[in-house]
Amino acid sequence: MEAKRVVVKIGSSSLTDSHGQLDHAKLQDHVAAIARLKSKGHEVVIVSSGAVAAGYCGLGYPARPVTIAGKQAAAAVGQVMLLNSYAESFRKYGMTIGQLLLARQDFERREQTSHAYSALSELIKRSVIPIINENDSVSLAELTFGDNDMLSALVSGLIHADFLAILTDVNGLYDKNPNEYPDAVRYHFLDHLPDHLLDETSNAAGSKVGTGGMKSKLRAARTALSLGVRTFIGSGKGPDKLVAIVSGTGDGTYIGSETLKPSLKVSKQWIALHSPVSGKIEIDDGAVRALMSKGKSLLPAGIKQICGHFLAGEVIQIVDHNNRVLGKGQVNYSSEQLNEIKQMRSNRAMNLINGGHPEVVHRDNWVPWTVTLHTSASERSHH
Repeated sequence: MEAKRVVVKIGSSSLTDSHGQLDHAKLQDHVAAIARLKSKGHEVVIVSSGAVAAGYCGLGYPARPVTIAGKQAAAAVGQVMLLNSYAESFRKYGMTIGQLLLARQDFERREQTSHAYSALSELIKRSVIPIINENDSVSLAELTFGDNDMLSALVSGLIHADFLAILTDVNGLYDKNPNEYPDAVRYHFLDHLPDHLLDETSNAAGSKVGTGGMKSKLRAARTALSLGVRTFIGSGKGPDKLVAIVSGTGDGTYIGSETLKPSLKVSKQWIALHSPVSGKIEIDDGAVRALMSKGKSLLPAGIKQICGHFLAGEVIQIVDHNNRVLGKGQVNYSSEQLNEIKQMRSNRAMNLINGGHPEVVHRDNWVPWTVTLHTSASERSHH
């Protein structure tokens, strides 16, 4: 089996017992499987939930706290417990772990994203197993990644992973709820995620200790696919479960074909998924063809209209004459400058504003809508 870079997302329900406390037997089962995967030559990054679930009993809560302050306090206590358990278990296999705590705002800052990528790359290079969790103790929004599902997708894209395994207590995606319908049929493989599957899937969490349901996992899978990462959603037990999952014989649903495009560069991921949109540019049909079909950059001559006020270096949407969003790009000029040079040839435009770039949006700073649609503002509110 070809060595791969694998992100393993472990949900709260896969780490805790029926009382919501950290289940050391479950954790050790995961560790044994990850150690076996590592022994086969694969690189592994873990995105682990379970901090809030592990910590709330130690604070005297009778059940998982519902307030933001309660969750943050439980995460602060539980994170220590969780990482100590991981470190002790991996030590038996002679393996070292490292911890990274990330929040949504870390991805929204381009420099922070770059630092996270550098840190993870160095840990992987040194054969350290990074264990990532959302920084629940100080997050500005309540568990914004949806039980770490979306975080695992973004991390898999960030490190250019080959495969994302989302481990949960349900063995894959079914055509209807298997708990209510005995004749429910499981999907073993989907080359993509059609909208109707997302629409028909419940938001409800599958357990009392988790925050993300199957819909959260499907959104994460769709984002991972858009970043070029095949995804598995399912379950398993024993030291060989992850080897089986990566080899294609896991107990769950595989999403994405082997022919997925490679993941975007980190800079393009930031533009596509995390950057705020500061304005909009409408372009003519010739510019649409150049941008969408011919692999060209956007030039001043193709601009019809500027909407909003933005500065050079900010990210804008590009639309056609029907206001259909084509994608997002980092613009080289402000809205005021573009209003002066729109529909001009590049040489004349550069002379008029003393500009240094013939392109309004360079091809290297442009991402089409097929990637950006997966984390639109409306969808982010669910995370």
